[in-house]
Amino acid sequence: MTQMPTYFISHGGGPWPWMDDWRAMFANLEESFRQMVRDLPERPRAILMISGHWEDDSFAVMTSAKPPMVYDYNGFPKHTYDVVYPAPGAPDIAARAADLIRAAGLPVRLDTTQGFDHGTFVPAYVMYPEADVPLFQISLRKGYDPADHLALGRALAPLRDEGVLIIGSGLSYHNLRLFGPGAKEPSEAFDAWLTTALAQAPELRSAAMVGWESAPFARICHKEEDHLVPLFVALGAAEGAKATKVYHDKGLFGGVTASSWRFDG
Repeated sequence: MTQMPTYFISHGGGPWPWMDDWRAMFANLEESFRQMVRDLPERPRAILMISGHWEDDSFAVMTSAKPPMVYDYNGFPKHTYDVVYPAPGAPDIAARAADLIRAAGLPVRLDTTQGFDHGTFVPAYVMYPEADVPLFQISLRKGYDPADHLALGRALAPLRDEGVLIIGSGLSYHNLRLFGPGAKEPSEAFDAWLTTALAQAPELRSAAMVGWESAPFARICHKEEDHLVPLFVALGAAEGAKATKVYHDKGLFGGVTASSWRFDG
């Protein structure tokens, strides 16, 4: 099999594909997800999503053959709580992933009940609306240690040669209390820092991610870094690869700059 790239994606807000006005706002993001599919070297054997919406004391691995839905958003239209993305799970590949994590000396457990959260089913729906590619998740680890999540990515790297598409799903800016014009300066500055940091040589950019809190407006853009940490996993799984910005928007919600990156080559 051809080696798969990895991605860190800004997954957008809530269940946006099922709301016309929000879908229009995220038109560029939607096209970037469709372009991801076109750019893949082959159809994935499975997608592994590391979402900013699931964390655990260890690295939990979803093993259900038919994962349920998790509607982890509030205040949206009633019909968005009826959305079903019926992709099959990938129990065998999940078990393989758990073995790799264990072999790397990282804490891991299997989870038979966890369902798809919106950081997973939203981009997956846009990429593969027929829900015909197996899909599973691995949690973040509480505490969000950057080195641990880079190590998780390194442990999972062999899956890239086994037809698995690894996607870190979060947001390059995630401060739900600061939208509108007030988000413009911090989100632009942090995005510019990320762009420069990810363009560095592999050893320098990994070090930069470990020290991400020194970036401009870091704790304004990410008071809690749950939506940034998926980047570290995607980077760790393709640590020597080139970083390419594949999505960039300015002015979302009146001021937010957001981006996504691909790692390959």
